[in-house]
This record gives sequence, C-alpha cells and structure tokens, in this order.
Amino acid sequence: MSGSRYSRVAGVAAHVPDGSLTTAQLEDLLAERNPGIDIPRGLIERHSGVKRRHVAPPECLASDLAAAAASRLLRQTGHTPPAIDLIIYAGVSGDAVEPATGHMVAAKLGAGCPVFDVRDACNSVLRAIHLADALITAGHHRTVLIVCGEVITSSIQWHVESREDFEPAIPSYTVSDSGTALLLELSGTPGVLGHAFGANSADWQASIMPFVRGTSGGFRTGPFTIDPVGLAIGVQKLDFGVLRKPLAERGLGWDDMAVVCVHQPSLAALHWGCELMGASPGKAEITIVEHGNLAASTLPMQLHLAERAGRLKRGDLVALVGVASGLSAGTVLLRW
Repeated sequence: MSGSRYSRVAGVAAHVPDGSLTTAQLEDLLAERNPGIDIPRGLIERHSGVKRRHVAPPECLASDLAAAAASRLLRQTGHTPPAIDLIIYAGVSGDAVEPATGHMVAAKLGAGCPVFDVRDACNSVLRAIHLADALITAGHHRTVLIVCGEVITSSIQWHVESREDFEPAIPSYTVSDSGTALLLELSGTPGVLGHAFGANSADWQASIMPFVRGTSGGFRTGPFTIDPVGLAIGVQKLDFGVLRKPLAERGLGWDDMAVVCVHQPSLAALHWGCELMGASPGKAEITIVEHGNLAASTLPMQLHLAERAGRLKRGDLVALVGVASGLSAGTVLLRW
C-alpha cells in the first residue's frame, strides 16, 4: 500500500575490550584465590563449552562499551549523532540505577535525542527491536539506535567456601564483556517482518542475579546463580510455538533462514534449544565458545559475526531467538 511505513536494520556493530581470559587462566586465578580448595580443572569448559571470555578493565563502564560499538556503527552507516531520533539502551548491565544508562551513552556520542532503557535480561535487545519497530512504523521516529554494553565479568564469583560451592558458581565463570549496537531506520520495504514473545514468570527464581543488602548499608548485585533443574523445568513450560510464530505466519521454516541467531548461555543450552525449536544447530552462529556468555549482547554479536563471515547478506532472512531469565522467550524475524 502506498505510504506504508516499515523499519529495517541499517547496520550492526560490536566492540570487545582488549583483555581476555581463557578458561584455563580463570581456573588458575580461582586456585590462587581459594587456597586449600581443589578447583576441578576442565569442569567449566565441559559444562559450558566456554574456552575464552572478554574482560573489561575495572574502570570500564557499560556505557563505554556501548558507546564504542555505537560510534563504530555510525561511521559504518554514515550517520552522525544529530541524525538519531532516539537511543534505546538495552542490557543486563548499566552504569546506575538512576538515570537511564542511555543518557551516558548519548553524552559520550554527543547526541541530543531522547533516550530510555529497556531491561528484559538477555532478551533486552530483542525487546528493544520490537519497540523501535513499533515507534518507527507508527510515525514517531525515523532512526532509532539500540545500544548494549555488558560488563558482567564483575559478577564472577571469585571466592568459594568449598568444592561443593564450585559447580553452582559455574554460570558466573562463563560471562563476558562487550558492547553492541543496531541502527533501525524508516524504510519503504519491510525489514522487521514480525515478532512474537511469551513468558513463564512463575519460575523467575530459576535464574537470578539479585540485589543484596551490603554490610555497610545500601544494596549491591549478588552472584549470578542458576537452579539447573528448576531452569530446565521452567524452560520446558514455555510455549515454543511462540518462537516459530513469526515464521509460520509467513509460511516459513528455520531452513529458510540464512542464519538463526540463538541466545547462548552454554553450548549444551544452544543444542538443547535448537532441538526444542526443531532448528538445525548448523544454522546457528556460535559465539559461546570463543566469546563466552555475552548476555544481551549475544544476538547482535551473532549478527555482526555472521555478516562479517559472509553468512548473512542483504536480502537474506534471519531469525533472532531469545530465551532469557524471567523466564521469557521471543523471536524477531528480519529481512537483512
């Protein structure tokens, strides 16, 4: 229909800090910091598949990584900060409880547009794409910059009381720091083709990084913990038909996708998720092994790597599939 408004992804970019830590190096540090406790070698990699993770320096903020990725993206797409109508910050990490981290990113970019933050654990970027598409197609904005910065290696549980405490702490040893950015813009042809989301909030306690009261007052973030049995049960209660819905509505299947980007908390979770979805793991862009668990940056990082490797080209179909703490699930279908 003449005059229809659509949105499309104009580009994606990623930034990782210079520092990295192999799993073997992390185990060495754990052994040093926990004398007298036998740190089982190789268990982290066997459980998660993670061989390496990115580590930001202590002074680095989430907004620093997000702004670095955004600056790279603006150069790639030929945009300048004044051309951006809205910035949505979407991440697990943030610089402060108040104000929105989007303000810090905008200030570092020299942007003067409105901003807000979106948080839905590792599905934060998915929800930001959903919102950006709605705002663009409704005529409120023309260009929306989605940024994410994750500095979650600060949540690594470096001290354990006993060997029995080691295995429950493994999820914290998989996390990785990064920044990513996506630019959505008004388009005359559809780029964001569809999206669908669902939740099983009753099992939110299966995966949590809580606020805990500090000894000197106030609150700090506690360790990232997972109840593996509770999480597996909770995930299986999710309606996986929701994940296929944007494709099914258009008569498409996973095999029609050039790439299926799937959130990856572990290599085993990736394969299990693909099995539950009915998708071939060969369609996935694997990030967990060499980049670790990138939290909300995982899906845009996969887009970035798939495009750089030539697996994803303009005109291709790509699905972004997320299952996150909460528990939430969703799929965004794109024409790249």
